[in-house]
Amino acid sequence: MYADFQRFLQKEISDIREAGLYKSERVIVSPQGAEIEVSSGKKVLNFCANNYLGLSNNPQLIAAAKQALDTHGYGMSSVRFICGTGDLHKDLERKIAEFFGTEDTILYAACFDANGGVFEPLLNDQDAIISDSLNHASIIDGVRLCKAQRFRYENANMEDLEKQLVAAKDCRFKLVVTDGVFSMDGNVAPLDKIVALANKYNAMVMVDESHSAGVVGNTGRGVTEHYNLKGQVEIITGTLGKAFGGAIGGFTTGKKEIIEMLRQKSRPYLFSNSIPPLVAAAGIKMVEMMSETNELQDKLHRNTAYFMEKMSKVGFDIKPTASAICAVMLYDAKLAQDFAAKLLEEGIYVIGFSFPVVPKGLARIRVQLSAAHEIEHLDKAIAAFEKVGKETGVLK
Repeated sequence: MYADFQRFLQKEISDIREAGLYKSERVIVSPQGAEIEVSSGKKVLNFCANNYLGLSNNPQLIAAAKQALDTHGYGMSSVRFICGTGDLHKDLERKIAEFFGTEDTILYAACFDANGGVFEPLLNDQDAIISDSLNHASIIDGVRLCKAQRFRYENANMEDLEKQLVAAKDCRFKLVVTDGVFSMDGNVAPLDKIVALANKYNAMVMVDESHSAGVVGNTGRGVTEHYNLKGQVEIITGTLGKAFGGAIGGFTTGKKEIIEMLRQKSRPYLFSNSIPPLVAAAGIKMVEMMSETNELQDKLHRNTAYFMEKMSKVGFDIKPTASAICAVMLYDAKLAQDFAAKLLEEGIYVIGFSFPVVPKGLARIRVQLSAAHEIEHLDKAIAAFEKVGKETGVLK
């Protein structure tokens, strides 16, 4: 049987390559940072990691992780409710709740699991989930696992959201779900308007802060801080794998009864190992650092503003952003792949994104700024973009 299936897969893979949609993986042989070394031995500037605050190789986080290895060992070898709950896990959950101004927190192996495990334990076919059309794949998959009725509104379109809330008016409980920052465009969800509509139609709100926590808001508390809505959202999900140190691990934080029910019924939590103690220890240190100073957030905001202004002046089509994501629109999938390859030759590590990651005809290069970047890094990237833009005809 596999011979037939093998030929089918080979044809599918070949078609993906010919369409310019094949995703290759470049091998990094150094710690994550503003400058990294790839397997060829070449050193490049990294503008495509989620390392927003530059914490992925932070000495304080490394020291906290090393200490936890000595005091708590390598792994828990169990799920939480059997014998996988450590004091570091509980400490981290408490600190995350304090950071976001919520009542309680539950940890997961990844935010993909947090989003995958949040809907099914809470809602059934009497209820409604109203989801933004550009929500992350993990939210989409989580919704699919739930029997709740599904409604979708156009990205950040409040008129359409209200239509969907009206359509769901007869449902028992209603939950509006949105990314805080949409990872491919970099736009921030209009959470103030979402919460106002939710209140009008007696709905709850869930926000995925994965690309906004540590980035958006004066102190990096995300979109709830940005819109002065601390404590007013029922569910927040997020990750330790982006601004919060770049390792692994996700969380759901919010109303205490919701978190308690997830501990009882959320399948990714009940059937997955606890995160390693060293990750929890580094996470605790990360929250402490972010609570002491805004230095990294301030630098990230300066870097983003500088890069956006200079790239726009050069002539690139840039989507507006209030995050640290800069979408350089190229529209053609093959052009995006070739453009990224040429930038790598110039020492700039970025990735071209095209369908199915973004809609057809909207290919782009996503540039992610970091507090680890210095002005000279930004200037080198801008110069490389300009050079390749002229070579490819994107810039006249």
